[in-house]
Amino acid sequence: MDFKSILKFLSVIGMVLGGFFVLDLAVGLLYGEDVLKFSLFLLLFFSFNALIWLRLKHHPFRLGIKESVLSVNVLWLLIGVAGAVPLLLYTPVSAASAFFEAISGFTTTGATVYTDIEALPHLILFHRSLMHWLGGMGIIVLGVGLLSMINPTGSLSLFKAEATGVQMEKLTPKIRDTALRLWGIYVMLTLVDTLLLYGLGMSLFDALNHAFSTISTGGFSTKNNSMGAFDGHTAILWVTTLFMMLSGVNFLAHLKLFYNDTGGYKTEEVRWYFVIFLALSVLLASVHAFNSSDGLYFSATHAFFTVASVMTTTGFATLDYAQWGHAAIALVFIAMVVGGNAGSTAGGVKVIRHVILFKTLVGELKRILHPNVLISVFVDGVRLKERLLFSTFGFFFLYVLTVFATMLYIYLRGFDEMTAISGALALVGNIGPGFSMVGPADNFGFFGDADKIVFSVAMIIGRLECYTVFVLFTASFWRRF
Repeated sequence: MDFKSILKFLSVIGMVLGGFFVLDLAVGLLYGEDVLKFSLFLLLFFSFNALIWLRLKHHPFRLGIKESVLSVNVLWLLIGVAGAVPLLLYTPVSAASAFFEAISGFTTTGATVYTDIEALPHLILFHRSLMHWLGGMGIIVLGVGLLSMINPTGSLSLFKAEATGVQMEKLTPKIRDTALRLWGIYVMLTLVDTLLLYGLGMSLFDALNHAFSTISTGGFSTKNNSMGAFDGHTAILWVTTLFMMLSGVNFLAHLKLFYNDTGGYKTEEVRWYFVIFLALSVLLASVHAFNSSDGLYFSATHAFFTVASVMTTTGFATLDYAQWGHAAIALVFIAMVVGGNAGSTAGGVKVIRHVILFKTLVGELKRILHPNVLISVFVDGVRLKERLLFSTFGFFFLYVLTVFATMLYIYLRGFDEMTAISGALALVGNIGPGFSMVGPADNFGFFGDADKIVFSVAMIIGRLECYTVFVLFTASFWRRF
């Protein structure tokens, strides 16, 4: 294990993170807030990482799979600490609460410990949104873009360790170019969303913060009522619905469009993604319209928004959908377990895995009737290798195991079944709100400090899609690869 390479990598990411945190400082200065404590923290944080980098700058990078996996796990813990310090400096929360909030931010979960969000300083509101935005595309992807300038071979393993979904396709000869161009698409979507929200009546500050949360599928808001604060502006809700759905699509599809290739939007995963979204949205709108006195357009606006928010694991809320009846709750639960596309900023199981699981199960049922027939699984006309099928089923098992363990922990702590089940799904799936005591109108502030540490680990496992964390607990990881 080359620990010096790991330290060198972490120091690079630390300096990059410190550079982005300067934006928090700028916001605080713009609004005339006390930035002295933040300035001192930023100076110490950047200097510490810079000193490590200078000490190891001549040490050659040797980031193989083992070092990459360990780097990613340690990184998420360290950025959680770094993101928590400003919260501790400017808000009256415990260290565990600040760490939970920071991990929720970077993993784009959007679960919060704050009750009165509008009372927070602008510096902290922006800091929360910035953590979302950086975590959305993946801090490692940005790091890969920098590291591959020095170490083009080791960067690929880092990219795979962080990339969400079944597999990450390279569109350009160098992984660095792919990573940086993905960030270019990410920035462009953020700017367009910001301008549209601003043009529709949001303040520039609110527009930028909500765009950060939308494109990262995070869910932190600057308002106590989340997007419900803009409930009178249906155009804002529809624009946000559109950008949440776009952010739930594989970003490689957006990148292909940049090269005039629309093939990325014609995959089975994208087609099923929109079919499931439309089906759930229409059903939820119908249920809400039937069970309330609200008109069809009102019901459709909030139903489409809710399904997009939950399915893409953004976690914004306009209304307390837990009050819409049991049928509505069942539909939202389905959206919670679907997730977005592989290679998107969304969390959850991912649509492609559901497609693979379904096709594999159908194949196994056919094999029962025809034992001697060779049955293969095809996605987009390509036969999937057995290794990929095993990997998909393995992920699903680890995901369910993590959700079950988190659910059992919450239930044993004395909370009701709905809080335990939905809370576990919301944390591991990086969704944010659940039902009952952790519903869209509530927060996670009432949990104890030990609970918040456990929940932070659950969010990290979900963000890193299980394998990257669980592999640390195998003896073979520490022996050889």
